[in-house]
Amino acid sequence: MQTLEDLKAGRLQGIKRLKLSESLRSFPEEIFSLSESLEILDLSDNLLSTLPDLSALKNLKIAFFSFNNFTEVPKAFKKCENLYMLGLKGNAIAVFEEDVLPLSISWLILTDNRLTALPRSIGQLTKMRKFPLAGNRLTELPKEMAALRELELIRLSANVLREMPSWLLELPKLSWLAFSGNPCVEEVDSQLHELEYESLEMHEMLGEGASGEIYKGYHKESEKEVAVKIFKGEMTSDGYAHDEMNAYMSTGEHPHLISVHARIRGNAPLGLVLELIPSSYENLGLPPSFETCTRDTFVAETVFDLETIYSVARAILSAAEHLHQRGIMHGDLYAHNILINRADEHCYFGDFGAATFYDKSNPLYEKIEVRAFGCLLEDLLAQCPDKEREAYEYLERLAQECMDAEVANRPLFKEIVL
Repeated sequence: MQTLEDLKAGRLQGIKRLKLSESLRSFPEEIFSLSESLEILDLSDNLLSTLPDLSALKNLKIAFFSFNNFTEVPKAFKKCENLYMLGLKGNAIAVFEEDVLPLSISWLILTDNRLTALPRSIGQLTKMRKFPLAGNRLTELPKEMAALRELELIRLSANVLREMPSWLLELPKLSWLAFSGNPCVEEVDSQLHELEYESLEMHEMLGEGASGEIYKGYHKESEKEVAVKIFKGEMTSDGYAHDEMNAYMSTGEHPHLISVHARIRGNAPLGLVLELIPSSYENLGLPPSFETCTRDTFVAETVFDLETIYSVARAILSAAEHLHQRGIMHGDLYAHNILINRADEHCYFGDFGAATFYDKSNPLYEKIEVRAFGCLLEDLLAQCPDKEREAYEYLERLAQECMDAEVANRPLFKEIVL
C-alpha cells in the first residue's frame, strides 16, 4: 500500500504506478519527483478540485481522478503528450472547455457528472476509442464528433438526449452503444412477478459487476435455489438500474439467456431473482485491459478449437437475433459476458447493464451490434491454432463482413449463416 508519507520520504523513486487515497485536498508536489518513471497515476477517492500543470510528467499514460471535487475538466493534462486514458468519473463536472485535452486521448471516462454540453473540440480527439458518458445532463452531441472515426464504445445512458444523431449510427467502428434513460428512448415498464425480499434466503456472493452483486439464494415458498441480483443503487456506471431491470424482464425465454423469475417488490433492495447457473459454467473471456482498451482479454494459454468457436458463435447469434426481434440492443456483446460449460459447450449470454430499447425501423442499430459480434469472432479466432482449416477461413471472412466500415453493408443477425 503506497502512502503520502512514503512519497514525501522519497521511498517511491522509480515506480511506474502510484495510487494515493488519503482525503487529499491539494496535489502532492512530490509526485513531480517521479517524472522519469511514472506512467499510471491514480488519485481517485480524494477531495481534489484543482490541479497544477502536469506536463512535467512526460511519461504519464493513464490518469485517474475519479470521485473527487472537480467542477470542470482540468486543463492540467493539455501538454501530457503520452496520456491516452483519463478517468474523471463521479465528480461534479459541469464545465468542459474547448481544447483542454491532449490529442493522444483514446479513452475518456466522464461518467456520473453534471455536463450539459461537450466542446466542439472533442472532434479533434480522433484517436478516441472509448467514451463513457452515462449519468450526465447532455441534451445533444456536437456534430464535430462525427470525426471520431476510431470510436468503438460510447455510453450515453441517463442523459437528456432528444435524438440519436444519424452520424453516430454511421461511425465505422462503433460496436458497443448504450443510450437508455434518455427522452429519445420510449420508456418500457415490463411486467414481472414480484417477490417479497423476506421470502428469500441469501447465501454466498457468486459474482459482482458494475451495477450490482449476484448471490446464491433460496426461495422459501417454491423451495428452489435461485440467483439474486442486488443493484448497488438506482444509478450504475452504464445507466439507470431500472432500465437494466426492464431489459432483463423483457428478454423472454431463450436457451442461451438466463431466465428471469421475478423482481423484488419495492426498492429496498432493488433486485431481480434469476435462474441459478451451475458452478460448472465459467466466463468465456476477461474484460478489456488498459492495453486492449475495447477488446477482451483471455487467461494466459487459452486455446479454443474451431468446434468450440462455432458452438459459441451459434449460441450468441441465436440469442442476439432473439433480442433484436424484441427491439433490445444488448450494448455489451463481449466474451466476458458469456458463460460457458466446457463439458457440453452450452453458453449463456448475460449482463444487461448497457441494454437499450430501440426503434426497430432503423436497421443501423442492429448492425452496430453485428460489428460487436464480428469483434467477438475475431477475438476467439486469435486464440485458435487451427488457422489452416477452411472453417477457420470462413469465420475469418464472416468477422470481416460483420465489421465492414460501411455500416449499412453489414448483415443482420438473421442473415448470418453458421
